[in-house]
Parts: sequence; C-alpha cells; structure tokens
Amino acid sequence: MPPGTRYFEKMFEGNDDPWSFKSRWYEERKRALTLAALPQRRYAMAFEPGCANGELSAGLSARCNSLLCSDGTPRAVELARQRLAGQAHVRVVQGWVPDDWPDGAFDLIVISEIGYFLSPGALHRVAARTLGSLAPGGTVLACHWRWPVAGCELGGDAVSARLAEGLQLPLATTILDQDFRLDLWFGDGRSVGQREGLV
Repeated sequence: MPPGTRYFEKMFEGNDDPWSFKSRWYEERKRALTLAALPQRRYAMAFEPGCANGELSAGLSARCNSLLCSDGTPRAVELARQRLAGQAHVRVVQGWVPDDWPDGAFDLIVISEIGYFLSPGALHRVAARTLGSLAPGGTVLACHWRWPVAGCELGGDAVSARLAEGLQLPLATTILDQDFRLDLWFGDGRSVGQREGLV
C-alpha cells in the first residue's frame, strides 16, 4: 500500500529538505538532465505535481511563461512558495493528485518522483488526467528512482511502463541511468533536429 498523507507530513517535520534535493550531487545532476531533456527551449504553460520544496520547480520556472506547481503537504507548499518567491509567473497550490488535478491545458507536464507513491489505480488516473489536459503537441516528462522504495508497490521502471500505456504518445527520449529512469513523450512527434529543419 502506498504511503498515506501523514507519511509526507512527517517527512517535512523539522526538515525542510527531507530528500536532500539541495545538497546531493545525485539530485543536482538529475535536475540538469531533466531540464536538458526538454525538447523545447520554452513552454507556454507547465504543470508540476508533487513539487516538494520547489528545487526542480526553480529550474522549470526559467523555461516557462507560466508554471503551476502543486503538493499535498502544507509545509512543502510553504517552502516551494518561499523558493519561488518574486516570480509572478509561478503559482504553488496545495493538492493531491490525481484527485486535485487542475483545470486548463498545459504544453508541459512533469511527473517527477511521485509515481511510485501512488497505487496502480491512482497512477492510471494520473496518466488519464495528464493526457486529458495536455495541449496539442505537448510534452510529458516522467523521472523516477529505479531502486525499491519502502512501502511502494511499483518501482520507477514499472511507473514509466504504466504511464506509457496510459498516455499512448510518441516516446521521444529515454535516459536509463543505474539510479533513475527518465522518459519523455512528445506529442509533436518530431525530433528537435526535425523541428529545426536539420533533417
């Protein structure tokens, strides 16, 4: 059974960076690869559920005209708002996915390190909601830890496989690291080289 809401609340009790997003080279490297994998230089409107304390959000904010971030844990939302303060084009809201999925169309949706915390049924609904709110030609990026996660039924590889099954979008990029898996589906279907007239 995936961890409940209390699990995440406890993670942030007395610790503003429970997964060491700010201090681990692993996390810094993964963020850099995540941002580099995005096939467009800039996005009109992006959504990042499960933003935690906003470290990846800060990188995404530089690539988006409008960025909506969400997290279910009140303390995480507070920290993300502090991290992203002064950026008028970024909004951080409280909500648990898939139930608290926002309205609107997004040309980028980033599902990072949250899939294995969901039940298979909830992950299926995340894929459906992602597909339903993705703008034509939009990008979906998923990145997940590949090692076992205590209390979680699915690992990172299984999460990506289930998302791929639900999205049914062209797969543009896969980075298969020993520690994490990154998959990017690009609704446009063309590579960066094709879009820039190189092919």
